Amino acid sequence: MMSKATDNIQFHYLLKGFSFQNRNQCKSFIQQLFKKEKKALDSLNFIFCSDEYLLEINRNYLNHDYYTDIITFDLSEPGQATTGEIYISIDRVRDNANNHEESFTRELHRVIFHGALHLCGYGDKTQEEEILMRKMENKYLDMYF
Repeated sequence: MMSKATDNIQFHYLLKGFSFQNRNQCKSFIQQLFKKEKKALDSLNFIFCSDEYLLEINRNYLNHDYYTDIITFDLSEPGQATTGEIYISIDRVRDNANNHEESFTRELHRVIFHGALHLCGYGDKTQEEEILMRKMENKYLDMYF
């Protein structure tokens, strides 16, 4: 069997009954995002999970005791193409979509692109970084939709 060009990007579902449409389109777009950001991509795993699952990761790996919508781990070796794991809480994405009066689909893609942008070197710790991150998320959302 021939491997597809998007096989280096995988989606994993730890929630029963959750998956999303147009996954291959999304994977292809993520590859384009990395190209536009001039970052080599080796492999990327997106893990869609619950608030509780992500809270455990936040506590165990980051010593943070709060809910979050996304945690990104850059597993790349120095000087090598990007390898990463991105954990996304579907519960948080749903709440954020409601709170921001945004569609679930658009908010989900915002978070997916947010994780990819982290792996491309964008931060969100300072106000300046956060402003740039939002700008880049919106740029790629507008290109995607």
